[in-house]
Amino acid sequence: MAISFTVNDTPVSVEAEGDTPLLWVLREDLALTGTKFGCGVAACGACSVHVDGKLVRSCSLPVSDVAGRAITTIEGLKSADGTLHAVQQAWIAAQVPQCGYCQSGQIMAATALIKAVGRPNEAQIDAAMTNLCRCGTYPRIRKAILAATGQAVYAAASATMGEGAA
Repeated sequence: MAISFTVNDTPVSVEAEGDTPLLWVLREDLALTGTKFGCGVAACGACSVHVDGKLVRSCSLPVSDVAGRAITTIEGLKSADGTLHAVQQAWIAAQVPQCGYCQSGQIMAATALIKAVGRPNEAQIDAAMTNLCRCGTYPRIRKAILAATGQAVYAAASATMGEGAA
């Protein structure tokens, strides 16, 4: 069946079974591989994207549910001139990723949080950021979100030295 929707401000139409997870349509049919497969049961958040501005986990969302809707993936966060989103810039400055696998989903969750709350405090960040990170970069994620919203300046990578050390 033909299903039409918008991805990163571009109208698309795909031929897919209605119950195909949006994740696979994004990755396989549209070659948008920034969105990752993690668990397949909407638990880890590696597959997080925005649907009509709301955070969703695309591994469990049937593509038929997005007909006529607007999808934003990690590839769609940067501006038309290629400037990275403030959250992406903060992620780089804070050197958030270790392995990096979950980070596109983390960034999508952070941008949704900022859109919903504006300037979240640390408790709001901790409550909203439910994506899993096997590397445990949560303190740097929090610092990057605060920096992206102008609440903290991430001085240098050396500020993270010793995080997680016992």
